[in-house]
Amino acid sequence: MNTFGRNFRCTTFGESHGTALGVVIDGCPPHIPLTGEDIQPLLDRRRPGQSDLVSPRSEPDRVEILSGTFEGVTTGTPIAMIVFNRDARGKEYEALREVFRPGHADAAMQGKFGIRDHRGGGRTSGRETLARVAAGALAMKILAREGIAISSRIAEIHGETDPARMEEAIRSARDAGDSVGGVVVITATGCPAGLGDPVFGRLDAGIAGAMMGIGAVKGVEIGDGFAAARLTGSEHNDQMNRTGYLSNHAGGILGGMSNGNEIVVRIAVKPTPSIRTAQRTLTVSGEEAEIRIEGRHDPCIAPRILPVAECMLALVLVDAWLEAEKYRRFRTREC
Repeated sequence: MNTFGRNFRCTTFGESHGTALGVVIDGCPPHIPLTGEDIQPLLDRRRPGQSDLVSPRSEPDRVEILSGTFEGVTTGTPIAMIVFNRDARGKEYEALREVFRPGHADAAMQGKFGIRDHRGGGRTSGRETLARVAAGALAMKILAREGIAISSRIAEIHGETDPARMEEAIRSARDAGDSVGGVVVITATGCPAGLGDPVFGRLDAGIAGAMMGIGAVKGVEIGDGFAAARLTGSEHNDQMNRTGYLSNHAGGILGGMSNGNEIVVRIAVKPTPSIRTAQRTLTVSGEEAEIRIEGRHDPCIAPRILPVAECMLALVLVDAWLEAEKYRRFRTREC
């Protein structure tokens, strides 16, 4: 599946070392001011080559809006956005044509389709997230009009919580030809109560699915997450008074719906699988082999995953907000 959402539907396309990547959005409301400059800041945060702690691939990642706007505002018709690859080097991956990379989806893609793009993983590359960010930037703009803001931060890298030690851990892994993972926290403030549904359209289920849909994410917690299993009911319940909630152990979601509190999500980001350290693997024909992956790779994915995670949360929330609008119109007899 390459389409995400029910009301705000995003279909992404493109490969890491293909011609371009992009997204088609269907279901965006009309009259939303939109130009490339509204999308570019988030793409700039995600793009590579900005420090010695990320991939040195040099991509400007300038977005072009092809359709769905007129005189600077959305028209309610499909919005197409595209970003052309300028520094693709597919030939550098020729040595990987006949070998599966450990930690990557190479063998799974081969098993599913009987064919795979060995140039950086094709659709399974982290560069695919560029299209999600373009869509999420628009979603965040819509949510901002409703007073909903999304932010994120790195909570830890390789177990380190001090920023200086985080950088040290990344540099140490990079210099050793290895990589490290981390934990990222994403929050949404200003969400009204009632976004989501109590059974199959649960907001927390949608958020968890969206976060796990990011290739490097291996775990998701909302609120206290797994720590809740070690608490009593009296400790975990978020009590209330006239001023609001006295705590936020639930992470802003109860019964599958937002409760008006801050939505808090934590994700576990795995170490980058592309490393220079020697690893054992198999070839396409089933022969044992040893592999060292050269090229341009992030020694830690966590710093560049921040805007991606923010945008995935935005896509879930804007979809839920549009769904809630249907109920609001019915309650107020507007339809």
